[in-house]
Amino acid sequence: MLTLVPTPIGNIGDISLRAIEALSSADTLLCEDTRVTKKLIHILKERYQSAFKSEQNFISLHSHNEKEFISNLEPSFFEQNVIYVSDAGMPGISDPGQALVEYCQKNGVVYDVLPGANALLTAFVASGFVETKMLFWGFLPHKGKDRTASLQGALGSGFTTVLYESPHRLAKLLDELSHAEPTREIFLAKELTKKYQRYYFGTAEEIKQKVDVNLRGEWVVVISAAEAQNPSAISQNDILELDLPKKVQAKLISKITGENTKACYDRLLKL
Repeated sequence: MLTLVPTPIGNIGDISLRAIEALSSADTLLCEDTRVTKKLIHILKERYQSAFKSEQNFISLHSHNEKEFISNLEPSFFEQNVIYVSDAGMPGISDPGQALVEYCQKNGVVYDVLPGANALLTAFVASGFVETKMLFWGFLPHKGKDRTASLQGALGSGFTTVLYESPHRLAKLLDELSHAEPTREIFLAKELTKKYQRYYFGTAEEIKQKVDVNLRGEWVVVISAAEAQNPSAISQNDILELDLPKKVQAKLISKITGENTKACYDRLLKL
């Protein structure tokens, strides 16, 4: 059978007993990065004196080779005990894994998914946004109109929305949020469960003043819910592109965002 096994997102203590048992009894381990998985197993052996099978087969399976690997699979491959692990967290959440599950469903292969550490849900609960409905948006496109449209979709979803963002683009995201939704409350979680875990809460501009200059690390961004917007509705960027006086732009933007008109006008003067 196939078992998808979540691994710690930072703190090794978050490994579950079931995860250790599954990893130790595996014949073949499909790994997002075999080096990361081998290091994890070494730590489990040293720290918890876990006994693993003497000969385990490690196969690299990541986003770049996933389609080719699965296209060459035979159901007989799963007559052994197969485990899939990503580098950290729950497989299938912005990581490979779900295509394997789909293969099992279509080919009558028995599979299981173990519960475990996950940055998405940890950050959602830590945000303190009192909203039972949550939308996971994943990673935004890196640049261009696709990124702008995706961010507008996240802001106008009507739900508390969770993003993943790389440290290389976090400053850019804060600038984008400050420009698009200056009054929207957001929550940032850095390096969840690790030694340098940090929480930041406020508007994008407020958070820009709080975060360290060093942005390295894993970041989760939680955006508070606002009234859902029709995808075809006019956005702030649409208004700014119109050849209108700043005061008129400020009035229109305040209508769609709820921002104070004078504060909006003062902000537009600085753009």
